[in-house]
Amino acid sequence: MPDRKSTLAPFRNETFRVIWAASLISNFGGLIQSVGAAWMMASISPSANMVALVQASTSLPIMLFSVAAGALADNFDRRRLMLTAQCFMLAVAVGLTLCTWYGVITPWLLLTFTFLIGCGTALNNPAWQASVGDMVPREDLPAAVSLNSMGFNLTRSVGPAIGGAIVAAAGAAAAFAANALSYFALLYALFRWKPNVSPNALPREDFARAISAGLRYVSMSPNIGKVLLRGFAFGLATSSILSLLPLIARDLIKGGPLTYGILLGCFGLGAIGGALMNARVREKFTSETIARFAFAGFAVSACVSAVSASALLTGAVLLIAGASWVLALSLFNTTVQLSTPRWVVARALSLYQTTTFGGIAAGSWIWGTTADTHGAEAALLASAGAMLAGAALGLRYGLPELESLNVDPLGRFSEPDLPLDLKPRSGPIVVLIDYEIAEDDIPEFLETMTERRRIRIRDGAGQWALMRDLENPTVWTETYHVPTWVEYVRHNQRRTHADAANGEKLRQLHRGAEDPRVHRMIERQTIVPHEYERFKRQVEIH
Repeated sequence: MPDRKSTLAPFRNETFRVIWAASLISNFGGLIQSVGAAWMMASISPSANMVALVQASTSLPIMLFSVAAGALADNFDRRRLMLTAQCFMLAVAVGLTLCTWYGVITPWLLLTFTFLIGCGTALNNPAWQASVGDMVPREDLPAAVSLNSMGFNLTRSVGPAIGGAIVAAAGAAAAFAANALSYFALLYALFRWKPNVSPNALPREDFARAISAGLRYVSMSPNIGKVLLRGFAFGLATSSILSLLPLIARDLIKGGPLTYGILLGCFGLGAIGGALMNARVREKFTSETIARFAFAGFAVSACVSAVSASALLTGAVLLIAGASWVLALSLFNTTVQLSTPRWVVARALSLYQTTTFGGIAAGSWIWGTTADTHGAEAALLASAGAMLAGAALGLRYGLPELESLNVDPLGRFSEPDLPLDLKPRSGPIVVLIDYEIAEDDIPEFLETMTERRRIRIRDGAGQWALMRDLENPTVWTETYHVPTWVEYVRHNQRRTHADAANGEKLRQLHRGAEDPRVHRMIERQTIVPHEYERFKRQVEIH
């Protein structure tokens, strides 16, 4: 019961409340634009594949550029990144409106504009999702994620229907103009926001190294890896309904743009219901059970939509699909956020978005191609089979339970005073840590060291090894490399409270009179004396 009462807790935060409301307006405009783009493509192109590519063109940039955007969001001012993305999307929306108004729009030009809007979304989303944790306390984060999903789907419940009415009454250009106007509310809210950014004494990470660090962290986090796999499978299978919905409205139900908008609105209403019952569902079911229900709910919706000629029946099963959509995606998102420290959260979220939207983009193309060759009914039924296969993945790659791990920085490391005058780029640095381990404790020590290796590599160490002294078998030495001194400092500052249990376990196993001894060394290359003069001349030349 306390968890359910806290659903609206993030609204006590004025910043979150204002930006949430502005995002509501922006999402409303975006959905109107989506209806206009999808229906315009159905009007100017006879190809079902081209209609499905409208959704794919928006999702593909998120797959391609989210990782880079996540690295930017973790290393630069997130507010400025969001402002840049919103201004870019505003300019693209104005260009799309003008091209449509003057009648020069073509199928491929329309896909270009939607692709560019997707690029802006790819830049904006990691910064926005990571900023939620900067706006609200950690205990309110799951509720804030659910509120964001609820806000988007609140607009989805009415936005598409209104978008369909706008397209039917005034044409697609009016829908695109409405989207352009919707950006101003969020721009105003972001200009007002003055985030409290903690100063970082360390220099900014190199862009390529930042991307590598994000990929490494996720690859060394098994629970996040399971979320990414299921997110990809979910996007791949379930994209059929949304990407083929214009064809369902036009060909299977024999409706117009208003019918399409109403059906999309039904999906949004179902999503709102899913968000409202999210806390109750999480109390009663495990994360894996919720994921399987979501896959199965979409499968039922796809099968019924394939054989139904009734707008009422199709709308009813789209309520199930909408609820399944929010329950699954909010679960995936929250699991990633609660499993990731702040220094890398935008990159982890961007990888989650990359896999999920990559699945959506690939699925949109696959189901669109299938609909082109075999019809929308066959594509929907085939996708239902893929949804059931996605549910079966849980037998081997079950989702972890939603645990609120304390991934805040441990804060115990302080940079040592060294007699050598090291620069931040000095390196490579080699670290050796000596442990004294009793013979009976070796199996437990090795098991603990397996986890230690994962933490070290996840946080940036390389060439990790564990060695045993042949002359004194009770002495074990852990060794690893980092490229520079600043990376060594960064590596140690990334340790979290959740990691502290591993270090404490190693200290308990250590039998020495003092704490394990740490050796910090810097590698130096040697030069054969007769080659020194030649080396010196080469340095002077360059």
